Amino acid sequence: MDVDQDTFIVGRHKLSPGETLAPDLSAYEMIHTLEAPWPCLSSDIVRDNLGDDRKSYPATVYAVAGTQAARGREKENELMVMKLSSLSRMDREGEEESDEEEDDDDENADPILETKSIPLNSCTNRIRVHQAPQATAAKSPTTLTATMLESGQVMIHDITPHLSYFDTPGTTVSPQQNKPVYTMGVHKKTEGYAVDWSPLHPSGRLLTGDNDGKIFATTRKDDGTFVADSTPFTGHASSVEELQWSPSERQVFASASSDGTVKVWDVRSKAHKPAVSVQVSSTDVNVLSWSHQTSHLLATGADDGQWAVWDLRQWKPSANGSATGSTPTPVAAFNFHKEQITSVEWHPTDDSIVAVAAGDNTLTLWDLAVELDDEESRDTAGVKDVPPQLLFVHYMEQVKEAHWHPQIPGTVMATGGSGFG
Repeated sequence: MDVDQDTFIVGRHKLSPGETLAPDLSAYEMIHTLEAPWPCLSSDIVRDNLGDDRKSYPATVYAVAGTQAARGREKENELMVMKLSSLSRMDREGEEESDEEEDDDDENADPILETKSIPLNSCTNRIRVHQAPQATAAKSPTTLTATMLESGQVMIHDITPHLSYFDTPGTTVSPQQNKPVYTMGVHKKTEGYAVDWSPLHPSGRLLTGDNDGKIFATTRKDDGTFVADSTPFTGHASSVEELQWSPSERQVFASASSDGTVKVWDVRSKAHKPAVSVQVSSTDVNVLSWSHQTSHLLATGADDGQWAVWDLRQWKPSANGSATGSTPTPVAAFNFHKEQITSVEWHPTDDSIVAVAAGDNTLTLWDLAVELDDEESRDTAGVKDVPPQLLFVHYMEQVKEAHWHPQIPGTVMATGGSGFG
C-alpha cells in the first residue's frame, strides 16, 4: 500500500495560514451543514412517526436546540424547534442510478429548514427531549423539553403544538403555548449542565445537576403536573457535568463530575447518597453514556482528552459508596484526542460503536469490536498514533454535542459554535 507519510490528521496537525479543510464527500452517505442565529452548544433529536430503520432519501429530521447569545443580548436567546427535510444523499461518481431514482426530483432537492422558536431569557447550557406515549393511536405523543439555563433555572416546555405546526395545515402556536409548563427553582441561581430524562418512566422523570454538586429529581404525574424533590442527592465535591439514567433499572442513575469521579445512585436511598463512587480520571469527567444494548457498559470522557469504557460489574459498592478493593480499570481507553471530550454516545442499536466529540474540532466514530490481535485490523496505513478502532474522523469547528438518530441508521447530528451538521 502506498502511504502518504505526511498524512494530515484532523485535531493533531495545524493548518498553515490560508489553508482550509474540505470534507471528502465520497466518504459520506449524507452530509449537510446549517447555521443558527446564535451558537447552539446543546441539541437533541426528536423521534417522529415516519418509521424506524429508514434508509431512503431524502431524509427528514426533527430536533431541538438552545442558543447562546452574546453577553448583553441575552433577550435574543431562544429554544429552536426544527424540522430539517429534503436532506439528500451525496452524489457518488460511478454509481448507476435506477430509472426510478433518476426520475425522482426530490432526491436532489435543496435542503429545507423550518423552525418554530420559543423565547428564552438566558443562554442554554443543556437541552434534552422526552416523549410521553400516545393516549390513542390518533393522538400525537406529548413531547417535552427540559432546558437548563445559565441563570440556574430549568424550564420544561411542551413542544407538541410546535411540532404539529410543521405538518398539520392550519396549526397555530399561541403565546401561551410558548410559556413553560413548569419552571424548576430548586437550583436557585446556580447554573448547571447535567440533564436527563428517564427512558423507563413514560410520564416523565427528570434529573438535573448543578455546579454546586447537587442533583435533583423531578417527576411528572399522570395528570401532567410536576413535583420536584427538594432534597438533593449529594456526594460530589465539585460540579455535576453529566447525568444518565440506567437503561435497564428504573431507580438507578449515574453521574459524572469535575471532581474526577463517576457515581452510581439508587433514588430509593433515603440518605440521597451514592451507592458506588469510582475515581475514573485525574481531571474533570465531562460526559458519560450508558450502553442501551449492554447495560453493564458505561463510557466516559474527560478533560484530558481520554475517553474510556467501564464494565460496571467490576464496580463493587462499599458502605461509604466508594468502590471496594483496587480501583477498577477500564476495559478500553483511548488518548487519540488531545483536547477535552465534550460528547460521548453509544450507537442506539450496536453496542460496539461509539461517537465522540472533542475540543480539537473533531467528531470521531469508533468500533470497539476491532480485534487488536488481527493483523489486518492493526494496519493503520503507516499513520502513527491512530488506534485501529478509529473508524472515522469528521472535522467540525467548536463541536460540542453529537447524537445518533434513533430511526435513521448511521446518522449523527452534531452542534457547536459553527452551527449544525
